Amino acid sequence: MNSSDLPLPHSRRAWLLLGAAACFCLLLGSLCYRIFLAGYIDSERQLSAQRLDAFALSLEATLSRHESLPGLLALDPTLAALLRDPKNPQRIAAANAYLETVQQGAALANAFLIDIDGNTLAASNWRLPRSFVGHNYAFRPYFRDALAKGLGRFYGVGVTTGEPGYFLAGPVREGGRTLGVVVVKVGLEAMEQAMAGAGETLLLADQDGVIFLSSSRQLRYRALSPLPSAVRDSLAETKQYGEPPITPLADRPLPLDASEPVRLALTGQPEREWLIHVRPVGNSGWQVVQLGNPGEARSAATAAATAVTFAAAFLLGLAAHFRHRQRRREELRRVYDELESRIAERTADLTEQIAALERTKAILRETRDAAVQAGKLATLGQMSAGISHELNQPLAALQTFADNARALLARGRYDEVGENLQTISELVDRTGRIVRQLKSFARKEAATPQAVTVASAIEHAQMIVEPRRRELAAHIAIELPAETLLAIAEAGRLEQILVNLLRNGLDAMAGQTAPQLEVSAKREGEQVAIRVRDHGPGVTDEVRAHLFEPFYTTKPAGEGLGLGLAISLTIAESYGGTLSAHNAPDGGAVFVLTLPAAGENHAAPDA
Repeated sequence: MNSSDLPLPHSRRAWLLLGAAACFCLLLGSLCYRIFLAGYIDSERQLSAQRLDAFALSLEATLSRHESLPGLLALDPTLAALLRDPKNPQRIAAANAYLETVQQGAALANAFLIDIDGNTLAASNWRLPRSFVGHNYAFRPYFRDALAKGLGRFYGVGVTTGEPGYFLAGPVREGGRTLGVVVVKVGLEAMEQAMAGAGETLLLADQDGVIFLSSSRQLRYRALSPLPSAVRDSLAETKQYGEPPITPLADRPLPLDASEPVRLALTGQPEREWLIHVRPVGNSGWQVVQLGNPGEARSAATAAATAVTFAAAFLLGLAAHFRHRQRRREELRRVYDELESRIAERTADLTEQIAALERTKAILRETRDAAVQAGKLATLGQMSAGISHELNQPLAALQTFADNARALLARGRYDEVGENLQTISELVDRTGRIVRQLKSFARKEAATPQAVTVASAIEHAQMIVEPRRRELAAHIAIELPAETLLAIAEAGRLEQILVNLLRNGLDAMAGQTAPQLEVSAKREGEQVAIRVRDHGPGVTDEVRAHLFEPFYTTKPAGEGLGLGLAISLTIAESYGGTLSAHNAPDGGAVFVLTLPAAGENHAAPDA
């Protein structure tokens, strides 16, 4: 063996060891690369899920903040009044002004009112050339959903303005009948700007997989997968996204359930790898899709695998990775803190609004009581001439009989003096009864409903209208059952209702030769029904539609304010009763007052 042959085995072993070490490092690096790549992708998924949660919560808060707005707008009488009389210029102007104020105050894109046939009667953009007024939106799903389900939600491009937005619609009802639909349009431009600044490709798709918001505007109005013909037909019918056809987003359907990166060629972009994350949003079937770049995960895995061989690089890379994750967590924590702060502010606003509503209710109760008292005084004012005549008669008679008594005393005719004094006593008693009844009627009562004797209330009301009855030479026929009728009310306010009904009935028969007013009362189940029927011309359909509205009157100027029936209805409803009117078959009007009947455990107060 030559000495020159000795290094050969050593060199061969060295090369073998180097090759084995290289293979081991390559295998270890490859294994670590796979492990780290799976870990980084999983971490990216978790971070993406947190980002999507934050975005979804923000979007849901934006949408839910306006959910109750259509229902609140539908309560305003201005809209119902226009739907009842859609040709009235004053009501159109009032509704336009109201919707314009709401749009500006609530920072809405638009607000408009649609009748039951889908025609727009009023809108907040009524001043603009492309106003919604006059357009028919019956084909829009939000209109149909509002009528069928009570709330319509819809995102789409406006067929009139061409501007996209989120539509919320609610029905406008009156007396259990749907008159139309009020719609608010909310712009989501702020959400799209937030998506554009997220640093990732974010897509918001509807229930059919059509993208309507995106971090890149060129990706809007494309489909995550080819649309079925039925969906295409529906989109064309509702014009949800305008006229252009909806084309697929990529060269093949997006695998939304893929757990590994997939290669796709998006519209106008070369084919590349994407990491897909999906999260549902809201209750309309929407979903937010994030298309992440797995290149960062691959680079991190390569660096981590290399760091296994080089300990220092591995430690540095690991420290950088944890630092990066810490920043992400702090960012998410800041977002969560901001959301909690917004929720707390919203809760405080709602608490303040509830307190304001309670104060408003108290003011309305005080106003109602003041209106009732004013109605009493107005009634007495209208009847003042008759009441003055009613008092002057016994006063004049008192003077006459007093003079006669003095003359008879001078002549010594004491028996006749006694008769005159008896008559004077009766006249004083009569005058006292009239004054006491007027004081009782005008007295301001506390709101304490109790059992009231119906017959006594009718008798007192008849005494109040006696001057008017005598002026017309009318006859008031009263029909009451044998048993005592008790109703839950307040004596003074019940008498006020009856005075209004009796006086209106007498006024309706002014000019007749022998007017007759019929008053009857009876118990009907748990209610006491009091009917006042006159033999006048009756009530036309036009008058009946406005009969109980404040300040509406058919009497000549100076003979009525138009408050009597409106106040009477308010009083009746405050006791859980009703007040209605209809025409009798043989002529004349019939007013029906119903009040809860008092049970046996209720006792009527002393008269």
